[in-house]
Amino acid sequence: MTRAARPVGPLLLGVRHHGPGSARAVRAALEATRPQAVLIEGPPEGDALLPLAADERMRPPVALLAHAVDDPGQAAFWPLAAFSPEWVAIRWALARDVPVRFIDLPAANSLAMTQAAEREPGRDGGGEADGTGGADGGVAGEPAPGCSPGHAPIDPIGVLAGTAGYDDPERWWEDVVEHRTQGGEAVDPRAPFAALAEAMTALRDVYGDGGHPRDAVREAYMRIQLRKAVKEFGDDIAVVCGAWHVPALGTRTTLAADRALLKGLPKLKAELTWVPWSHRRLARHSGYGAGIDSPGWYGHLFEAADRPIERWMTKVAGLLRDEDRFVSSAHVIEAVRLAETLAALRGRPLAGLSETIDAIRAVMCEGSDVPLALVRDRLIVGETLGEVPDTAPAVPLQRDLTRQQRTLRLKPEALERELELDLRKDTDAARSRLLHRLRILAVGWGEPATGRGSTGTFRESWRLRWEPELYVQVAEAGTWGTTVLSAATAKAGSQAVSATALAEVTALAERCLLAELPEALPVVMRALADRAALDADVGHLADALPALARTLRYGDVRSTDTAALGEVATGLAERICVGLPPACTGLDADGAAELRRKVDGVHTAIGLLAGTVPAGGLRERWAAVLHKLAARDTVAGVIRGRSTRLLLDDGRLEEDDAARLMGLALSPGTPPADAAAWIEGFVGGADGGGMLLVHDERLLGLVDAWLAGVPADTFTDVLPLLRRTFSAYEAGVRRTLGELVRRGPAAGAPAATAAGTAAPGFGPGLDEARADAVVPVLRLLLGPDAEGAEGAENAMERLGATG
Repeated sequence: MTRAARPVGPLLLGVRHHGPGSARAVRAALEATRPQAVLIEGPPEGDALLPLAADERMRPPVALLAHAVDDPGQAAFWPLAAFSPEWVAIRWALARDVPVRFIDLPAANSLAMTQAAEREPGRDGGGEADGTGGADGGVAGEPAPGCSPGHAPIDPIGVLAGTAGYDDPERWWEDVVEHRTQGGEAVDPRAPFAALAEAMTALRDVYGDGGHPRDAVREAYMRIQLRKAVKEFGDDIAVVCGAWHVPALGTRTTLAADRALLKGLPKLKAELTWVPWSHRRLARHSGYGAGIDSPGWYGHLFEAADRPIERWMTKVAGLLRDEDRFVSSAHVIEAVRLAETLAALRGRPLAGLSETIDAIRAVMCEGSDVPLALVRDRLIVGETLGEVPDTAPAVPLQRDLTRQQRTLRLKPEALERELELDLRKDTDAARSRLLHRLRILAVGWGEPATGRGSTGTFRESWRLRWEPELYVQVAEAGTWGTTVLSAATAKAGSQAVSATALAEVTALAERCLLAELPEALPVVMRALADRAALDADVGHLADALPALARTLRYGDVRSTDTAALGEVATGLAERICVGLPPACTGLDADGAAELRRKVDGVHTAIGLLAGTVPAGGLRERWAAVLHKLAARDTVAGVIRGRSTRLLLDDGRLEEDDAARLMGLALSPGTPPADAAAWIEGFVGGADGGGMLLVHDERLLGLVDAWLAGVPADTFTDVLPLLRRTFSAYEAGVRRTLGELVRRGPAAGAPAATAAGTAAPGFGPGLDEARADAVVPVLRLLLGPDAEGAEGAENAMERLGATG
């Protein structure tokens, strides 16, 4: 290609960050002018990392991550996609051995300025190093968050679009830049940059800094770097920067004036590296405040050599077909025609994203926005996650995490996915330990989820999603250690020492056991023993016990010695048995509901403890406590009802006695609100209370008779409580109860059967012979290993019945 004549002075290529039209124009201008050096807006500490951009294993989107060495949480990103003009310029220069450098304000200064602004409210906290955005805002001159008060930030693209009569800046940019020629290349590669520079100069004449006071400092630094480059390479230089900065870089200033603007800037020690980025994080709606609405669409425009609309519609058709929607080639042809017709009607040079969306909705989605949401998520935004080579600098903790991810075949992915783990398998157990250790380190890669299969102790379900911000969290966690194990151990020990509440320590003990941190557990146990000995609040003890009981149960599954935990847990349970009855009196409605929740937790915990430690009659003592709570009139109704239900479910209360207690609670002398609270405690929730009423017409008859006798003037007071109680039932249970109440007692039978007789339609008791008949079928389903205690545990695991 013949080198084009160029004006005297550096070639200023003002761009829109992440703009495919700008990227194509930059590539064309560089090919035409062949500069001796390329300068790019970005932190100069990243110059040493630029050669990695030529590595075949580096696949955008990626980002430069800068973080403060002493405070890794203070960080900023400079994202680059394949269609970013800066990335195109970097790759062009590296492929031709042309020197390429970053010339923006150093990250050491921008991070320190942001840190100072956060500590002193009212100071400018905007700019490129805000921890979410980067490289001057994504759109040329797009206002960054946190601009100083008194300066109304402007959106230059929005102003230009409004001047041209557009109400959508994105649509204006597409028309004048992305679709400026049919072939995608301008006749003069420098023409669009000259026009955009002229427009930005006019805007800056009117708006000054546009509400970006920090830009003056950044632009002074860039001018100084530009002077240095001119001395070294001459005027034959290309500068790729946000179009908003072009007028300032072309302004003649003195070196002394620029240095004066930089005098006294705060500075800290910063480290930089490349990290993978994602299209979702380039999207503005995802929280990256300097992004674009449609990175997937822009990537397609940049990659499509010709016929971009036809190729896009074909992509959409493929996606919808994969989701079992009927989309034919005729749909594709018609969608293309409709998009082009809409563009012509709207006076646009080519069909843009809005026209393709309208055409897809009408032709391929039959007017529905439901499948269109999938197109937006998968294609318009996209789930692409970049890759970075191993040679990129990283904190030791990140390297250890990456090594474990590969060993355990846990690839970081931008798309959320479910992970089911069987802890009896070595690999799955190791995955569980890693994820639990990361949770202790506050690295939110995985979140526990409710599994679709078994809920037993041998199963775990996780929801995984890797976000670029996790690299910052890993860097921040690196202050605790160089490996995931050492860092999690150190942080857990520190949390145990600083914890003030007993429940915090018990929860930490559970996390340590799940994460298998043997060196941290003794520290946690000492803190647990100290807090447990000093805390006399029954509520605190009740909050702490469930975590300890789960910990003991998990310890049994993971073959961990938990003898010390067992002693502490048994002691807590005994103290709860002594202190709970007095604590259940004199409570208001909110306090009673809260204590009812704690009673449930303690009941479950004691059931677990009885199966994991020598409880020494703990179940019996707890049953005696429940009997006291169920019989005392001074105890809140919701707790009395719940205690009765727990005793009935455990077989420690006869059905006749339960009916007697219900009759007393629902007697005419009981205030309706108290009776409704008793009902909520007894049959409330989604744990089978509805089925209890379905299968016991005595109890249902008592509830029905009480409800029919509630005075009209008090019915509206108890209605919300009753609605809350029965709304938790499944629809089928509610429907069956309604049918039973509508039908009334069975013909010839009283509403409430006599003691010792069965309700209509039910036998007098359990028919053991009929129940035993199902055992052979279960053995066939569960296999030969269903015999014995271990087989029973496996069987329960398969059935998903382990609590």
